[in-house]
Amino acid sequence: MEIKISGDTENSVKAEVLVLPFFEDHRADFYADMDEKTGGLIKRVFDSKAFSGKQGQTTLLYVNNMDAQSLLLVGLGKLSELSQDKLRRSGGKAFSALKDKGINYVTVATSILKTDGVVLDAHFRPAHYFVEGALLSQYRFTRYKTSTDDNNKDKDIKEVVVLASTDDVSVQWLEVVVNAVGFAKDLTNTPANDMTPTQLSEAALGLRSEDVTVKVLGLKDIEQEGMGSYLAVAKGSAEPPKFIILEYMKGTGEPVAIVGKSVTFDSGGLSLKPADGMEQMKYDMAGGAATLGVIKGAALYKLPVNIVAVLPATENMPGGKATRPGDIVKAITGKTIEILNTDAEGRLALADALGYVIKHYKPKEIIDMATLTGACSVAFGNEAIAMMGNNDDLMGRLKKASAETYERVWQMPLYEEYKEYLKSDTADIKNIGGREGGLMTSASFLKEFVGDTPWVHLDIAATAWNNKDKDYAPKGASGIGVRLLMHFLKMLVGVFIVMGCMLTPVFAADAKDLQQEMLQNPEILNIVMSLKNDQEFQNVLNDPEVMRAINANDIVALSANPKFIKLTEHPKVKEIERKLRK
Repeated sequence: MEIKISGDTENSVKAEVLVLPFFEDHRADFYADMDEKTGGLIKRVFDSKAFSGKQGQTTLLYVNNMDAQSLLLVGLGKLSELSQDKLRRSGGKAFSALKDKGINYVTVATSILKTDGVVLDAHFRPAHYFVEGALLSQYRFTRYKTSTDDNNKDKDIKEVVVLASTDDVSVQWLEVVVNAVGFAKDLTNTPANDMTPTQLSEAALGLRSEDVTVKVLGLKDIEQEGMGSYLAVAKGSAEPPKFIILEYMKGTGEPVAIVGKSVTFDSGGLSLKPADGMEQMKYDMAGGAATLGVIKGAALYKLPVNIVAVLPATENMPGGKATRPGDIVKAITGKTIEILNTDAEGRLALADALGYVIKHYKPKEIIDMATLTGACSVAFGNEAIAMMGNNDDLMGRLKKASAETYERVWQMPLYEEYKEYLKSDTADIKNIGGREGGLMTSASFLKEFVGDTPWVHLDIAATAWNNKDKDYAPKGASGIGVRLLMHFLKMLVGVFIVMGCMLTPVFAADAKDLQQEMLQNPEILNIVMSLKNDQEFQNVLNDPEVMRAINANDIVALSANPKFIKLTEHPKVKEIERKLRK
């Protein structure tokens, strides 16, 4: 789907269908000049109460005497309750209403989002979120559909024209993120007979480029690494395990590590799951799929960061060689584990993945994503990611990314007392702690394998699969985690973007060139990274107008911003100037 920005107005544009957003409490005659051409049709729809602007409400009108063939009215809800996600939801509702109607070209009016009273404390401008929801809603998984009615590409929307200015919508970011989310969804939706550990490794190998390297460890390599905990999960399956490592190194210093649970099918092993719902256990690799999505997105956008991603891929099956409840295994760290329940397998695979990435890469911080516990769904329904970790700063930054993307995280405690739940009589630790506190004890288990490395565990079990269509997230795999971590990574480099723009007039013609120069200088890198904890600098970095100018690469707007100007005199900025002059 191609996205275009146009400076045309809704009154003059030619369109197959023109999307007109309305606020619930806004006057119905906002598009009065256009409505005059329809003979007052829009006003009549409002007067008849058939449409009121309620959030997500849609009405399609076929019109004459206009350059637009049809109008789609969509409700934004009450202006006072406007948020990023309500805009996404309205955009999703609008484009979902056009699905399967044979409409290929859609034009979106955004002038109402620039009127008085539209205030959004957000990373992007309002139109961006509306278009984001619209694009995300168009995901389809039709690989196994043989009927032309079910798999008819001619019915898909091919082009979206947004009537806006170029800084209203960050087109490149949208295209990259939607692509990455769709990639993760495709992997997760694929049935386990076609998404084995080997096939998941092939999907990872397909991401190789000049920026992304991929290495896959087979059984012998895994054994030599001493990953007995991970192998305990793999033993019962005829499918060989594949330990997948991806490196994306476009920055300097220690990498951020992302570890994704990648159990391509989870039967529970000998602790067999109930038959009801077992078909969904193909999505037990959603953490790994999201991890690959993040790598793909980072490479497409060329984020200046270092990332290492690890996917311990395996099936969990009850074969003749399967691990038995009561078995004891040794992890890569040397810690011994008593396995009391083979359906608590994800933590066993992750324990060795965490140990491996620390041993070989010494990352500055680790984030793992895993469909780890049923207890997560019991606690949160299908609405939130459970977050636990050992570093408040890392969790705080993920909370900020969560607020922006609406891939919501909720922090749960990791009290020292939870270690007592996991004490084993015969080994260093056991893999379950009983029914009480299951959500926290699973994370407490993982904590034993990260040492002092800053680490956060994201349990996505409650959110990785949608049992019904949502406004911009169709039924099936949700791709949860991709947008969250993409924005998290973008926040990491935001400080470099600001610094590059701030110093560009002095040192370079291109902010990106200067950012790379700073990234290559360890002394400057240390100063820049210290600014992450500088409150004055963060206040400017979090200012919506500053961030919008950065997203639009508008150095002129930045240079005119009073907060930004003041920050150019910051002592650390001056110190960087002196070092660069040398």
